[in-house]
Amino acid sequence: MALTNILHPNRYHGLVAQAPFFEGWYYKLVSADEKLRYAIIPGVYLAQDHAESHCFVQVFDSKADQVRYHRYDYAAFKPSPDSFEIILGPNYFSADRIELGIDDELGELNGALTFEPLSPWPVRFFSPGAMGWFAWVPFMECYHGVVSMDHTIQGNLCLDGQSLDFSGGQGYIEKDWGKRFPSAWIWGQSNHFNKPGTSLMVSVAVIPWLGRSFAGFIVGFLFEGIIYRFATYNRSKIDEIGLEDKFAHLVLENGTHRLRVKAVRQEGGLLQAPTEIAMDRRILETLDAQFEVQFETLEGVMLFQGVGKHGGLEIVGDLDRLLQMVRKQ
Repeated sequence: MALTNILHPNRYHGLVAQAPFFEGWYYKLVSADEKLRYAIIPGVYLAQDHAESHCFVQVFDSKADQVRYHRYDYAAFKPSPDSFEIILGPNYFSADRIELGIDDELGELNGALTFEPLSPWPVRFFSPGAMGWFAWVPFMECYHGVVSMDHTIQGNLCLDGQSLDFSGGQGYIEKDWGKRFPSAWIWGQSNHFNKPGTSLMVSVAVIPWLGRSFAGFIVGFLFEGIIYRFATYNRSKIDEIGLEDKFAHLVLENGTHRLRVKAVRQEGGLLQAPTEIAMDRRILETLDAQFEVQFETLEGVMLFQGVGKHGGLEIVGDLDRLLQMVRKQ
């Protein structure tokens, strides 16, 4: 991982990476009428077996619970070395724009979308993005970044001849990179609350650390223009946790605020995710989860309560182990 990229978490981090390595960006797209709910996931996988190295664009249609995995040769992946701009075959991706020209045996998807204004996670020297000071640790299994917590979409896509109008809709962008995904995690996100400009991102995972493991967490709540952070690295704590296959409950505290989250998911589609040898792990994700959220001061003054719709939610792996780790902390 190039040191110059640590302060630029949106950029591609694999220019000097050794296999196994993956990096992927996650664009969530919801139309203005909320009938279209898609995730577009461009990425690259560098395998020890060079024949398995490739780049891809996953397209998740939440309404159909369908995922298309469009695979390209590794040589088709061309990242900018000093900005977040990715050319992936006939497709282009950046923080504020995507252009798609997919045409293969799985189908066609073309068009262009723009995003503004972005709501990026702040980057500071001692806390460069969502990872906090962990971003400086060179041996992490997986790193996480948030490109934009909330923004407006403009533009149209065409899927197999069908027009998809996203103008006036809402979006969210994040990314992951590293050697592999964690053995167990919960991840969730929604920015469709009754108060515009409100967005939630939740991530709790088993983190390998110097021969042992711990439960690490990053939670961001965008409210009235501020991202309130509840994370391992800023000494926040998880007071309560409950996990099942389709349900999650969390109560978190930082030094000033308390956040209560209840999430319930519906059925979803199977995304492909990295292991040490291939992109062969299947992850069930939905874009139809609901998040009940209460945000208050530690003195109990309620600042916000509402329900987030059209949420992404993944609850994956050995949940009993993850629960035990959280409760021991």
